[in-house]
Amino acid sequence: MEEVPTTVLCGERCHLGEGPTYDAATDTAWWFDIIGRRLFEARLDAGQITIHPLEVMGSALGRIDAHRQLLVADDGVYLRERADGRMSLYRPLEADNAATRSNDARVHPSGTFWIGTMGRQAERGLGAIYALHRGELTRLYKHVTIPNAICFSPDGTVGYFADTGENVLYRVDLDAATGLPRGEPAALVTRRGGGGIDGAVVDADGLIWNARWGSGCIDVYSPLGEHLRTLRVPARQSSCPAFIGRDFSRLLVTSAWQGMAEDAKHADPDHGRTFVLDVGVNGRPEPDVKLATA
Repeated sequence: MEEVPTTVLCGERCHLGEGPTYDAATDTAWWFDIIGRRLFEARLDAGQITIHPLEVMGSALGRIDAHRQLLVADDGVYLRERADGRMSLYRPLEADNAATRSNDARVHPSGTFWIGTMGRQAERGLGAIYALHRGELTRLYKHVTIPNAICFSPDGTVGYFADTGENVLYRVDLDAATGLPRGEPAALVTRRGGGGIDGAVVDADGLIWNARWGSGCIDVYSPLGEHLRTLRVPARQSSCPAFIGRDFSRLLVTSAWQGMAEDAKHADPDHGRTFVLDVGVNGRPEPDVKLATA
């Protein structure tokens, strides 16, 4: 396992840290504690971290413009005003099913937002993956247990997603203009033991940077599914990465203490914290969400 310079960005422990993203225009990183119902805002230039309490179980967000964000939560997708945190429901998301919540999500280069749902107790096959395209939610895949690793090739022609319940990373051809599938998914990577395929992001070279839950690391795969590198993360339950910094060369990684007994926490002293790996990655910015054709 490869060691790279690593620092703790935030020492506050997340029950279930997830959904990191980065706004390059303001040099601000965002991530969630899903179960703790908290949204973290880290002003990297100022070294300032603000924790926003939420009334919903938020799991991911995308930037709409300089003033608004789209926040994915357990009962819907919300418009969030960045200035004051005010939220209003934009679209319900499985709001009639109290057994599910949102999980992993990421914005396609076209501005279409892919969003995963899952059972609150990770019930088998209870989740799905949706696309928010031109303001409308469409279900792409059903019978998903734990949707993760939603990410896209730089040109938008390929999408990736995982079902951590199966420990399989899938690849699917996409329409670059819409972010919608053009064929059926095919297995790209299958893990047998040694941790679960969790959140992922794709760099400017098309390499897939994937957090491995339960193994405290980031795996790097080629677009063909070849395993290239494994980087150590100081918390066993590493959950999701995001490129940060003005040149997108560093990797923010969230973690969690969900399901850990006290002895396991003691053996994993940085559990639930949020880290920065100074890895020199050729990262790229996150696209803005587009809510309409304009």
